[in-house]
Amino acid sequence: MNQGNSHSPIRVLIVDDSAFMRTALSRMIACDADLSVAGTAASGSEALQKIAALNPDVVTLDMQMPGMDGLETLRRIMDQFPRPVIMVSSVTLKDAEATFSALGAGAFDYVPKMLSSTSLHIIHIQDDLLRKIKAAAESRALRDRLNSPRKAPRPAEVPIRRETRCDVPALVAIGISTGGPKALQEILPVLPDDLPVPIVVVQHMPLGFTSPFAARLDTLCAATVREASGGENAKPGVIYIAPAGCHITVERTSQSRVKICLSDKPEKQLHVPSVDVMMQSVASSFGSLAMGIIMTGMGSDGALGMRAIHQEGGWTVGQDELSCAVYGMPRVCAEMGILDRVVPLGQIPHEIMHATRYRKMNVG
Repeated sequence: MNQGNSHSPIRVLIVDDSAFMRTALSRMIACDADLSVAGTAASGSEALQKIAALNPDVVTLDMQMPGMDGLETLRRIMDQFPRPVIMVSSVTLKDAEATFSALGAGAFDYVPKMLSSTSLHIIHIQDDLLRKIKAAAESRALRDRLNSPRKAPRPAEVPIRRETRCDVPALVAIGISTGGPKALQEILPVLPDDLPVPIVVVQHMPLGFTSPFAARLDTLCAATVREASGGENAKPGVIYIAPAGCHITVERTSQSRVKICLSDKPEKQLHVPSVDVMMQSVASSFGSLAMGIIMTGMGSDGALGMRAIHQEGGWTVGQDELSCAVYGMPRVCAEMGILDRVVPLGQIPHEIMHATRYRKMNVG
């Protein structure tokens, strides 16, 4: 199989019932020398045939198709030909909910297509699409390497813990991006409904997706999950998802009251909301009583915020390389030496409960 290196371009199968979309996506992919179009398919059944014949590295899959829809096609791909699949979804409430079901069924990530009456706005997804295709191929290649029985764990992969710890966190801040919806659907339902602290989450998402995502998590979790609103007081045991399109910060108005603030400032940020903006406010408001968790995602958003929490004496946790869909944001923090603990995805709820002294479960 090709691994997307300099010698072999990443081979992509495009699945969409729209001839326009197949052509548009093919042109976008063809513009990048690291990628190539292995083929196209106009239906779910054709997609399965093409995967068997062409063995592409990555599949882009339309959500809404006649006959076998994207979700059913995805399930069959995961069952018969497991490989990274990127869902291409319209930005509607129905499609957003279906996209999160797809992530739960094994999709690597999704790209929202912003269609206007002329469909010309599809070009705006190009950068996002190409980045995610490369991240998907890299993720599969990484797992192939790390799962090899001949490869021993590196010393840097061994979790570390700062043993001297007195302060109990009063708020947990989570920063996450690519691969995040699936990861959060795995760990947040493990948390109890009476956790003694609020949790604030920045998940990079396009407009229209954070509200249905929060609603979906709320149905899965014992704790209350909701999209954050400006001016509300953060309550223990509630998980707040930052809304797309604005930054989220926290302000400690008294010993026990924490106000959530939403703003379009600061400007010129690569991501809105920004993990850095959120975590820097958490560090400023809570100092050593802050807990920062950096999880799967491309780039370096969150490194400055995690460093601020670390410098204030707060607790910092990073997701480990093997369990990340994309080991980007946690890698930067690990290389900066600002993580007190590096753990697999499934251990993150344990870390939260251990740090907050939750005593109704055996947390070790």
